[in-house]
Amino acid sequence: MFHKILIANRGEIACRVIETARRLGVRTVAVYSDADRNAKHVAMADEAVRIGHGPAPADSYLLQDEILTAAKMTGAEGIHPGYGFLSENPDFVEKVEAAGLAFIGPSATAIRAMGLKDAAKVLMEEAGVPVVPGYHGSTQDADFLAEQAAAIGYPVLIKAVAGGGGKGMRLVEEARTFADALASAQGEATTAFGNPAVLIEKYIQKPRHIEVQVFGDGTSAVHLLERDCSLQRRHQKVIEEAPAPGMTPEMRQAMGEAAVRAAEAIGYAGAGTVEFIVDGSDGLRSDGFWFMEMNTRLQVEHPVTEAITGVDLVEWQLRVASGEGLPCAQEELQITGHAFEARLYAEDVPKGFLPATGTLSHLVFPDGVRADSGVRAGDSISPWYDPMIAKVIVHGPTRGAALRQLDDALARTEVAGTVTNLAFLGALARHAGFAAGEVDTGLIARDLDRLAAAPEPGVAHRVAAAMVALDLIAPGPETGFTLWADLHRSVTLAWQGAPFEATVAVEGPDAQTWTIGEASVRARRFGQDWQIGDLRLPTVARAGEQITVFDRYGLTFTLLDPLDRDGGAVGDGNLIEAPMPGLVKAIFATAGQEVKEGDRLAILEAMKMEHSLLAARDGTVAEILAQTGDQVEAGAALVRLEEAGTDA
Repeated sequence: MFHKILIANRGEIACRVIETARRLGVRTVAVYSDADRNAKHVAMADEAVRIGHGPAPADSYLLQDEILTAAKMTGAEGIHPGYGFLSENPDFVEKVEAAGLAFIGPSATAIRAMGLKDAAKVLMEEAGVPVVPGYHGSTQDADFLAEQAAAIGYPVLIKAVAGGGGKGMRLVEEARTFADALASAQGEATTAFGNPAVLIEKYIQKPRHIEVQVFGDGTSAVHLLERDCSLQRRHQKVIEEAPAPGMTPEMRQAMGEAAVRAAEAIGYAGAGTVEFIVDGSDGLRSDGFWFMEMNTRLQVEHPVTEAITGVDLVEWQLRVASGEGLPCAQEELQITGHAFEARLYAEDVPKGFLPATGTLSHLVFPDGVRADSGVRAGDSISPWYDPMIAKVIVHGPTRGAALRQLDDALARTEVAGTVTNLAFLGALARHAGFAAGEVDTGLIARDLDRLAAAPEPGVAHRVAAAMVALDLIAPGPETGFTLWADLHRSVTLAWQGAPFEATVAVEGPDAQTWTIGEASVRARRFGQDWQIGDLRLPTVARAGEQITVFDRYGLTFTLLDPLDRDGGAVGDGNLIEAPMPGLVKAIFATAGQEVKEGDRLAILEAMKMEHSLLAARDGTVAEILAQTGDQVEAGAALVRLEEAGTDA
């Protein structure tokens, strides 16, 4: 076993690896960018080394030579890449091994074999793994590809061969739209991956995304059963579970054996995932799944596999990379119960799942729940990296029991300081179709309006925020009295920008009567607990002027100064502003250009995603206020349109 390893990553996966290494007595070295100087993974590691000259991944976590220098300087014997960043970079693997260090993952040869989707599918066909009908060849002539699509039969998927995360992917339902879709997919693939090549596949009408966890020692491999990752939004996983609902023993055996053949065909060592697309239109059948791709690394959703198998996959990684064989045989791996993982992100769901930043003024997870997180209360969500706050993982004896645990865990998770997708996850956990196991990759899209609806506060929630604002949660015995009558006080708060006034008649230390608009509610204290109408006072946290009531997944109010009547400038659609800090990837507008509402004027890159900024109305571009390559702050003006009604 290693004595010391370096973790070439950050956030929750770095913390996750450190936890297992510590249990095994392995010392750890963290690396960090300028933005992560005080990060959780830095505090957890035995040693930490600053790398790079800035917060951007290209200036820090992707600097291969600096990472290798840090490993040598600290005496690390191996490098764990986590996932993302350098985890699937075969050139980095070769550099690590050339430096005399162990790469805690697969070989460069195995990574290259699965790196391009088209070549990987050919390899899988040769290994006897079922592959979706399609064209995976090298000819990229548009007319030729259109002929292949017609031969496969519509609908088809165009997919970038070097793709991932849904980029370079287009669904084409009829021949007349193929050419435009192809050009769009190739353009996006070129921007994202530097490679315009695509493949074409038959589109499965009711697809499920089921993947198999594999683990190899370079010669043989085992599978650790399957995970269902069908609950997705725009090809991004939201909630994963293991095992897959509706799975039959026959199909589990067929998928497991196919995944093992895939791993052994490339001499795979370490943890990997073989992803399959499954036809869920008529139940699960052993002839209804096809190879999609192999991720040659540990996956974000690995905790659900750990929960149902009792295996620590990071421990297995360390043992095999240090020279041990497979820790157990296939027949020793069994399923115990059911597990779910929900990905908690800092993102504004009602605004189209826009990634968010902010300082976490409050962060609490319920007891008895596994929460893999790379942040703590007081930490900031940076615009430089993925905005994940945590993975919330539950395990129960049955799917129904585990789903109830997930519902409860999400309801009792408390986050303040940034907007999150917590309410969205809660709505999914309570979705009737999901509860019934009717999962496919289109479920969220079909019911998005209801699932993405923001929770609304009741009068009692507004009162709870007002009680905190006026410091009336724990009043003294003299609080609330004047010489002749009970004291009346008022406070002005806002909910999502809409102000309201709350007035209270304090009748003593244990009773208050509140009025908000036409509504009146009485608050009474029994011992240490307050009851506001029918609501028992939830946990409430205040950070500056922000007050969060932890009910309905967190309701945040803003304390307003009633003398400050400046509500800010009213948006008139003239300015196109950056919704968050980021890099201006492209500007499409020019001064004097006529634009229509919805036209794309710029692209902002932030938090590993590209965001198109659109014209809010028809008009003429008056001024370009930023350049491609600019790093801008939230609210920065990028493009200005001429005033509405002004002659061009």
